[in-house]
Amino acid sequence: MKLVLNGHDQRYTVEQSLMNLFPGELPVYEPVLPGDETWARITCREEEGRLLVTADISFHGRVNTAFHTAVLSGTDFAREGQRRHAIGACFYQAALEFLAVPPPWGMLTGVRPDKPAAWAVMAGNTPAEARKMLEETYFVSPSRAALAAETGAMAAAAAAGLGPRDIAVYIGVPFCPTRCAYCSFVSQSVEKSFPLIAPYVDALIREIRAGGGLVRRLGLRVRALYMGGGTPTTLTADQLDRVLGAFQASFDTSACGEITVEAGRPDTITAEKLAVLKARGVTRVSVNPQTMEERVLRAIGRNHTPGDIDRALALTDKYGFPHVNMDLIAGLPEDTPEGFQRSLDACLAYGTGNVTVHTLALKKGSRLLTERFSVPAPEAVEEMLNYAGPALRAAGHRPYYLYRQKYMSGSFENIGWCRPGAECLYNVYIMSELCSILSFGAGGSTKMVQPGTNRIQRTFNAKYPKEYTERPEKCLGNQQMFAAFYEDLFHA
Repeated sequence: MKLVLNGHDQRYTVEQSLMNLFPGELPVYEPVLPGDETWARITCREEEGRLLVTADISFHGRVNTAFHTAVLSGTDFAREGQRRHAIGACFYQAALEFLAVPPPWGMLTGVRPDKPAAWAVMAGNTPAEARKMLEETYFVSPSRAALAAETGAMAAAAAAGLGPRDIAVYIGVPFCPTRCAYCSFVSQSVEKSFPLIAPYVDALIREIRAGGGLVRRLGLRVRALYMGGGTPTTLTADQLDRVLGAFQASFDTSACGEITVEAGRPDTITAEKLAVLKARGVTRVSVNPQTMEERVLRAIGRNHTPGDIDRALALTDKYGFPHVNMDLIAGLPEDTPEGFQRSLDACLAYGTGNVTVHTLALKKGSRLLTERFSVPAPEAVEEMLNYAGPALRAAGHRPYYLYRQKYMSGSFENIGWCRPGAECLYNVYIMSELCSILSFGAGGSTKMVQPGTNRIQRTFNAKYPKEYTERPEKCLGNQQMFAAFYEDLFHA
């Protein structure tokens, strides 16, 4: 789609709206010529503190126009946000003419659609008021607005328990037994990368030790540790023990109320590894089937069976971890609404305290985009999700965090569900951007958050395991940026 911006340069806002409302259309910045049938012209002008926006959209020859007015006030930062919202709202209103069904999240295009609700509750509004705001200001559907009001209230409660020196820690292990068809993470299958694992663990431990010393010097307090991947339990029991031991030796963990490890793949779970996790104080493990349908497991490239899930959960139960999480994905290749329902019912029968329901995202770099797969239509995915919510609520679960990704089937969301008291606060911290996340490992993204504001900085480790092990100076440089952020914050 040709895009013409008059009186502003809000390319990011317009491009995100385009991606959200017209999937498959790419932004092209060229003049609109006679005969062009697909284009958008977004015009802004300011008059006496008001922003006047006009959006003209032509889609395959049909044209629609929308107008939006916003009052600009506050700081320059606030006014810029008001401009972005006005342009996004106007584009959305003009685009509605061409949509068979309005997107469930309205004009919201980002990863965190419940963040406005969380901020509203933190500012003193009730969840009901936050819900109404999402519907009226962002055009969110009533069902998604209600969902976001719930998770936003959870984020507000979590924020109230954090101090300005509280952080969380992430440790990444980018290895898996095999690579799933839907995966685009920086993860490598063991059969192709086994020689990389030992040097990677050594480099990871060195980075953790350096980061622990830095956190102690800055006087920061670790509230949660999350060890993800990949699949951390791809490591041997001894390697897991060394990594978790390095964390406990390097950091003051007296305020760390939760340690989560993604055991994930049942074909990596052994009694020896679980014994290590239990001895190291892990409070939550994930056993993630993604589906309990045999043919779907084969389609996505997983070597385990539903029976392996049974055995992994029985073994996990034997070690008495306080919390166990299970993940499912709605919309996997070869799956059906009936198959997804059977999978969810099976997960609920296990009685675990956490169930995360993801929506399939067609990610760049995944085999789903390079090979032929039979993927359920958005309508089928919606049927799956419509079953999940009531079934989980009937089992005593409530939504406590959510997020979205690009290229999600049906433009839906991922939702973490849990029984009361089983919340993984790390998930709330990172998804609602409530505190800094200090990340270790290849592909790690350290996020520096000034509490109570939208001031956020990011720094990234080397992406691939080999590069990560060969460039320790990159990690040290990132930690220096982390230190500078807090030195500036505390001495401002």
